[in-house]
Amino acid sequence: MTDINEIKNLIKYAKERLELKERDSEYKSNRLLEIMRSGLEGTELEDAVYGELSLLPSEIDERFSVILKENGSKAATEWLYNYCVSNKYVKKDVLDKNPRFDTSNGLTITINKAKPEFRDPKKAKAGNSVDGGFAKCVICRENEGFAPRNKRNLRTVSITLGGKPWFWQYSPYGYFHEHGIAVNCEHTPMHIDRQTFENLIDFVDKFPHYFIGCNAPLERIGGSVLAHDHYQGGGEILPLHKAKIRTKIKDRKYPYVTVGILDWAGTVIRIKSDKRNEVVDIADRLRGAWVNYSNPELGIIATDENGVHNAISPTVIKTATHYEMNVILRSNITSEKYPDGVFHAHPEYHAIKKESIGLIEAQGLFILPGRLEEQLCEIEKIIKDQKPLLTELDEFKLVYNETQALYKSGKYADIHTAMQEELGSICYRILENTAVFKNEEDLMRFLKTAGFEV
Repeated sequence: MTDINEIKNLIKYAKERLELKERDSEYKSNRLLEIMRSGLEGTELEDAVYGELSLLPSEIDERFSVILKENGSKAATEWLYNYCVSNKYVKKDVLDKNPRFDTSNGLTITINKAKPEFRDPKKAKAGNSVDGGFAKCVICRENEGFAPRNKRNLRTVSITLGGKPWFWQYSPYGYFHEHGIAVNCEHTPMHIDRQTFENLIDFVDKFPHYFIGCNAPLERIGGSVLAHDHYQGGGEILPLHKAKIRTKIKDRKYPYVTVGILDWAGTVIRIKSDKRNEVVDIADRLRGAWVNYSNPELGIIATDENGVHNAISPTVIKTATHYEMNVILRSNITSEKYPDGVFHAHPEYHAIKKESIGLIEAQGLFILPGRLEEQLCEIEKIIKDQKPLLTELDEFKLVYNETQALYKSGKYADIHTAMQEELGSICYRILENTAVFKNEEDLMRFLKTAGFEV
């Protein structure tokens, strides 16, 4: 029999945290009684209970709009994020248990124990589409409240980008603080064109305390949902944002705009201006030049019988004085030697990371698979006990050898710190693998073709 006290406690919680009105408390008590007797268990039961106790989507929209108007965008997003934590859609209690640390080379590493490892890039092309389903994919707005996908407690807010209807929601298993997704209300494939840059700048104009970026719209270098146009952003300064311009270049049309090659392991061009049209114009010409650029000697092939291979991942922040657009050049070309991608993590690093290197990792925040926590702990113990690597851990031979050398050097106080340094080193090398230009001279030659003076 359902515990009536449990229902009373939930109603009390909803009044305090979910803005449940006193007038609706008896009605919601009866609804909870039915849900708890429905046979649902675990996460499904939790999602159903908190979905019932949450404000309706229209009420969320209205409340968000009021806070936005009266207190500003930061207060509005803070309210929405805290609401989504309180209604259990954002699994913050789970996320807080994920190991996370910064490394000496400037990267941030997380081990995401909540998210299953996603190794098949071909699934990304389909974008988890459901033929003939109620919602065409997992990020369509029609999922709001949709029980078969455990979205009963999902809540989103309406925004406008480029004059078109979009919506904003938070990721249930976010990779960073207030990790959210801006999604096109129309189920249309991911793409990057001039309008994308306009949309990204529209977003930071509305929410200047957030960054926003777009995954490259190609398998192996893009996100897990390529079938539906969306961007990712949130309230954290990522390692890429802290990087400085290494070499300044000059745009021929806008010679006074700050443009430069970033001091970064990947290939990134930064554009800084207080005028959005200048940023958009330069970024789009850079995009157009890159998607059509081939240099077979460097393994760069724009198109072949397998389709398009060059794309970009743009990401933008807004400071007190200017817009700052980082354009990351990407390629998903494969070869006989590198069937998973020439500019992807090379095979010697696949034990650590085989999944696609998307927008967030290209910005220096690495999300490593949950299995590593146990596997690396075992390797640490083996090294500390001065034992040989077990056969079943043979794929970690590089990690074992390098961590052992770091530990023996005496530079690190304990084996765990040495292992963290090794992970940072490997992730940095993976970023170097993704760089489409391995030296600046080759990059300069390309930039000349794109209308820059170097």
